[in-house]
Amino acid sequence: MAHTHHHDHGHGHGHGHHHHHHGGDGDHDPAFWYSRRFLIAAVVVLALLASACLVQVSPGEAVVITRFGDPVRVIVEPGLALKLPAPIDSVVPVDLRLRTTSSGLHDVGTRDGLRILVQAYIAWSIPNDPEHVRQFLRAVRNQPAVAAEQLRSFTGSALEITASSYDLASLVNTDVSKIRLAAFEAALQKRIDEQALRVYGITVRQVGLERLTLPSATLTATIDRMRAERQTVSAQRSAEGQRLAAQIQSDADRDSRVIVAQAKSDVADIEAKSRIAAADIYKKAYVSDPSLYTMLRSLDSLNTAIGSGTTLILRSDAAPFRALVEGPGGDSGARRSR
Repeated sequence: MAHTHHHDHGHGHGHGHHHHHHGGDGDHDPAFWYSRRFLIAAVVVLALLASACLVQVSPGEAVVITRFGDPVRVIVEPGLALKLPAPIDSVVPVDLRLRTTSSGLHDVGTRDGLRILVQAYIAWSIPNDPEHVRQFLRAVRNQPAVAAEQLRSFTGSALEITASSYDLASLVNTDVSKIRLAAFEAALQKRIDEQALRVYGITVRQVGLERLTLPSATLTATIDRMRAERQTVSAQRSAEGQRLAAQIQSDADRDSRVIVAQAKSDVADIEAKSRIAAADIYKKAYVSDPSLYTMLRSLDSLNTAIGSGTTLILRSDAAPFRALVEGPGGDSGARRSR
């Protein structure tokens, strides 16, 4: 009986131990619940502490760590960083992404004394550099709208200064090769960027002209100038045409005189050669038949002396008419009779 009781007790003990291992009777143990709650509280505290001491830096932004309001560290690399928990350290995110603003229309004067209306846009950002991030934070209290307003003010004065270095014809012209807008924009950007970086710690990435128009007075002056330029070009081309025409006429007159002189020279040469040839023919005719030569020469003389409507009264026995009366052999017969 005692053995049986011992067996039951052992069995009961083993059964009770088995249920304690699975949280049977131990579920009502206060020490277990305290330790479990402490563990959960410790995990929560550690998570909160980690959350309070870690800061996430996203791409395109910088984080400024301030200690009791004073900036002590600037983090520009994306990722996780450590800090002291609040209220010791605070986090100030600074947006580094590109922003744009417009200057609005400004009435400015050109170098040649004319007025134009110009509007420019400015693309700007804060450099990914701790020193410039601190400068931006101090200058505008991390307020991009204030920075944009200051940029517009800078741009207005920069437009006035830059435009004074350019004639209107360099900005508005029908000849594309004379327009210098790119140089105007580069000079404007350089002037704005230097001032904005020095004062506010921001850099100007791009400046461009959105609008360029002319007031009515300037428009009238521009039209008059363009009309004068066209009239000047027209006068120059007309003068050039007249000069070329005079040159062509002069060349033609010169060539004509040369040709006429050459023709006269050729005629004189031909005439001289013909006289020589005629004299040679006359010589041969005289040698061959002197009486026939005399008659032919007399006829030539008659042909030369008597023209259309000519009336001559001469003795018939006078030369050269003797040849008509006496015939080819008359003169020789007379000589023979003598």
